[in-house]
Amino acid sequence: MQLQQLQKSLANTADPPLAEQALRRLVQASEQAAGENSARLREELATSSPFRERLLAVLGASVALGDHLVQRAALGAADWEVLGAEQPQTPPLGLVLPTTSAAQLRCAYRRELLRIAAADLTGQLPIMSVAAQLSDLADATVNAAMQMAAEPNTELAVLALGKCGARELNYVSDVDVLFLTERTELAARATACARRVMQICHEVAWRIDPGLRPEGQQGPLVRTLDSYVAYYQRWADSWEFQALLKARWVVGPPAGSPVAQGWSEQITPLVWRAASRPNFVADAQAMRRRVEQRVNSHIGHIGVAAYYDIKLGPGGLRDIEFAVQLLQLVHGQGDPALRSADTVSALSALTDGGYIGRDDGAALHDSYCFLRIVEHRLQLRSLRRTHQLVADPVQLRWLARSLGYHRLTGGQRPGDAVELFLTDWRRHSAQVRQLHEKLFYRPLLTAVVRLPSDSVRLTPDAARHRLASLGFADPPGALAHVAALSTGVSRRAAIQRALLPVILAELAQAADPDAGLLAYRRVSEQLGRSPWFLRLMRDGGVLALRLAKVLGHSKYIANLLERDVHGLNLLASDDDLVPRSRTQLVELLTIATRRMLSEPSLAPTPESGAVLGRAIAALRSRRRHELLRIACADVCGLLPFTNVGPALSDLTDAVLGVALEAALAQMAAQHAGVLPMRLAVIAMGRYGGQESSYASDADVLFVYEPQPGVDAGVASAAAQGVARQLIQLLAQPGPDPGLVIDTDLRPEGRGGSLAASLGAYERYYQTRSQLWESQALLRARWVAGDAAVGAAFIELIDPLRYPKAGLNNDQLRELKRMKARVETERLPRGGDPSSHLKLGRGALVDVEWTVQLMQLRHVYTTPALRTPRTLQALHAERGAGLIDEADCAALERAWLMVSRLRDAVTLVRGSAADQLPRTGRELSGVVRLASDGASDEVGVFTDTYLRTTRQARKAVDRLLAG
Repeated sequence: MQLQQLQKSLANTADPPLAEQALRRLVQASEQAAGENSARLREELATSSPFRERLLAVLGASVALGDHLVQRAALGAADWEVLGAEQPQTPPLGLVLPTTSAAQLRCAYRRELLRIAAADLTGQLPIMSVAAQLSDLADATVNAAMQMAAEPNTELAVLALGKCGARELNYVSDVDVLFLTERTELAARATACARRVMQICHEVAWRIDPGLRPEGQQGPLVRTLDSYVAYYQRWADSWEFQALLKARWVVGPPAGSPVAQGWSEQITPLVWRAASRPNFVADAQAMRRRVEQRVNSHIGHIGVAAYYDIKLGPGGLRDIEFAVQLLQLVHGQGDPALRSADTVSALSALTDGGYIGRDDGAALHDSYCFLRIVEHRLQLRSLRRTHQLVADPVQLRWLARSLGYHRLTGGQRPGDAVELFLTDWRRHSAQVRQLHEKLFYRPLLTAVVRLPSDSVRLTPDAARHRLASLGFADPPGALAHVAALSTGVSRRAAIQRALLPVILAELAQAADPDAGLLAYRRVSEQLGRSPWFLRLMRDGGVLALRLAKVLGHSKYIANLLERDVHGLNLLASDDDLVPRSRTQLVELLTIATRRMLSEPSLAPTPESGAVLGRAIAALRSRRRHELLRIACADVCGLLPFTNVGPALSDLTDAVLGVALEAALAQMAAQHAGVLPMRLAVIAMGRYGGQESSYASDADVLFVYEPQPGVDAGVASAAAQGVARQLIQLLAQPGPDPGLVIDTDLRPEGRGGSLAASLGAYERYYQTRSQLWESQALLRARWVAGDAAVGAAFIELIDPLRYPKAGLNNDQLRELKRMKARVETERLPRGGDPSSHLKLGRGALVDVEWTVQLMQLRHVYTTPALRTPRTLQALHAERGAGLIDEADCAALERAWLMVSRLRDAVTLVRGSAADQLPRTGRELSGVVRLASDGASDEVGVFTDTYLRTTRQARKAVDRLLAG
């Protein structure tokens, strides 16, 4: 009978073979030791069912505690007695542990841990009661260590933070603390005592971590109250107040003492004012993102992941704790009921106060308790600090049994318990992640529309306060936008109520949420009555998120979308955001213009001068759509930056080519179907190098060749007319962004003819050309019009831009003097040379000028340098040994960073600027777009920019000096 009871008890443990083996070892160790322990152990096993259940539950769940019992039994101790039926399942009030030695303290600590673990594993203690008792045990351990370490008049106080501070400690966890002394002159003695306390606690059970103290590991270990107050008032980051939310005295002065009262009066209020700090929520969210990026976790099935971090991973404990703490800090200043240290109490207060819906609050409570139980079981097995759910069938089977899932399945098949556990875990994880992303934003809607529900009761004032914490500069205005979009009983309002939490969550990540929300409202109002818009927004998957992202980060895109609302279809699919090739663009643009030109009423005739204008207008409309495609792909991270310039250049090539074809078709109609000349367009500058930016002009040359037998004056007039029409029609004001054609690089500059013949170019370059023009021609590229004329022009300029003799000393000095004049004369008044993206030190002109000078010197003997593209030329110069690896890397880094920043400035501002914004939302927005996964902290990014351009400038100086 006794054997059957024992076997039955063993079968219910997490790991029956482990429990049986540990029990055998425990009995053997008791028998081998002197005394009566062995007989008493056998008697307890035979007669006390509660004792047997507790002991076997511990032995089957924890290898570490089983080993402890065996080791103590071998020494003649009966630590298993703490599990006897007569032992209370709650610790005595004011638990006191021995202070004679660290070894005795460790044994006493383990005995208390055994009692708590047994009550936990047999279901006699709720999970949060387990956490509270573990915290009390930690308090008693610190107090005992303090008594062992302290000398007379030490005056050292200890505040617990984190889980211990909130009385929700794990089985194995660092104990976060702050050390405080009352007087400065006692700091050295108190510091020595603190170090001894840390050493004793580490020997006994766990590590005391003072890393959350002011200045972190670099700061003094012990401070006075005045020192803490000065730091938190002047220097503390937002996250430090979030840590202080759980501060609790463990060892220290009584409640009425000056130190305790001073902490309560001077530091605690700072915690509840923290949410009013600028960018509080944005900083907190950035910190959360950084933590997630460091966690190598997988949201999908555990079977395809090495492990999942149930604490820091998406849908883990930190998601719940972070959301609860953030809501506490945002609303706790005005609602003292929210000022609870522990998560469960705070969650309950948030639910009772209407800050979280009742269903959501209950779901978060259940998920939190579930995840905490899983965390405890994982740590209990080896008494090791871990949060990793490993994809190991053996561990998963043990874990499922330790949680009691084998009882739910009847114990028929081991895999059933595991699958049931994994199903629950996935459900809780997905639920936590969804609620984490939802609850900070959704209550705003109910506050505005006042739905007849008690699920959320957030007042408009609280909603405005929350919007301010999210980063909205004009909370009343933002609330008005939300009201306009979501108020009412229409289907449109219902869909907006479902979408706005997602939209607001995404906009809160942007530097200027107000502008993004206004743009979203405008787009919604333009298309709100369109069935396809509502359907796409509701069912379009990532469309709503992407729309919020691009509107929140880019005024440039917002402006394009307001003129082309149908363009938001592009956001629904990754494939639709792939930029079109030049061939595809030419086909699309040709269809648009030919349809206009083929209309009978609009067919080109000698009298139909307005026809070309209509065709160019259709062309510009299509260009706007393609610009939107490229910009959205860029902001959404689907287009590498190195592909943006070529995509924009291909679009300009196609627009110029199709526009020129339309203009020539009209001219042919005016000349009886025969063109008086052949015309080509040559790209120059960054456009020629296929390095266009969003705000780039199209630097071009117009080159023509008269048809045989045509008068030179007639051919010239025709070429000038076509060039003038293209320049005017492509750039004229209108609803679509203009394409500015810049011909200032032509012979004689602005005083010369818009278009010149091949012969005129040849005469000019042979007689009057200047050295800077040879440098400019390095980037010449035929892009549109007559290919033969283009090829003839390229052949004509090759000797000029690829000089056979390179550059002599006088020419080198001339280019260097010209470079110096550009720096001193062209930098705008008030411009900062350290942050001017074009003319600044180590910026665009510095790099490109240096690369081009090296090309002019060596291009004739090194054919690989014959490219209009900056990076290709730079790499060719490195490959030829003209530039060393370090200088090449410095120039490339600077060129890429500055080029990216110029595009980011245009995207954020909606217009071009070459000066990096100095402060504010604009700079923050530029940094977020340009960081490309690196740090999006403004200070860090700015330091990186200055360091990068400084290194590039040093390389430029070395190369120009050489």
